[in-house]
Parts: sequence; structure tokens; C-alpha cells
Amino acid sequence: MKWYLAKLVYRITCGDGKHTPQFDEQLRLIYAEDDFHAFQKARITGHLEEDNFLNSKQKPVLWKFIDVSELHALTEFIDGAELYSTIREEEAPENYIKITEQRASYILERSMQKCLPLN
Repeated sequence: MKWYLAKLVYRITCGDGKHTPQFDEQLRLIYAEDDFHAFQKARITGHLEEDNFLNSKQKPVLWKFIDVSELHALTEFIDGAELYSTIREEEAPENYIKITEQRASYILERSMQKCLPLN
């Protein structure tokens, strides 16, 4: 049995779908005996987690599973190993950098609070 990293892709449609197409890419850990079983298990997970519901404006929202777009065997867990990389194009790079720094500060603050003893 081995661990795999699978990328599951969903299409998100809100209301009548007359909006910029949205896709959710999710990285999932899959434990399986080989590539074939890992792929099948990832597909089953994707289909089981399709969803539809009404949003706060009472418009239907549909999460439709598209497929597994990537599957990588994790041969060993190495400290600092790259698991995922994507390149984004941003119209406002300053805002992207600021948001990234804010998220990092939040994570640091939260992790420090968990380490401090309660008085």
C-alpha cells in the first residue's frame, strides 16, 4: 500500500450559470495498493462529494465532479518536499503579496497561541 496525491477538479455553477466559469481544484491524499486503485478511489471520492444546495440568495449551486487531473505516488515523506505548485497571474500583485503576508501572520499567531501555556 502506498500514499498518493490526487488532484480532483469540480466545476461550480451558480444559478443559471451565466457567470465566469469557476473550477475548484482539490488535493487529496489517497491510500491504495497501486496507481490504478488510487485513481479509482480518487474518482469515487470525487463523485461522492458532488453537491448541490441553495446559496444565501436562494439560488442553486452545483458542484459537479469533472475528473482526477493529476495523480502522484508519494514514495517517501521528506521534510520540505514539494507536493504542489501552481503559477497564478494577478492583476494587482501588491494585493496578492499583502494577502499572503496577512495569512502568514494569522497562521503564525494561531500556532503560537497553541504553544503557549494557559494561565
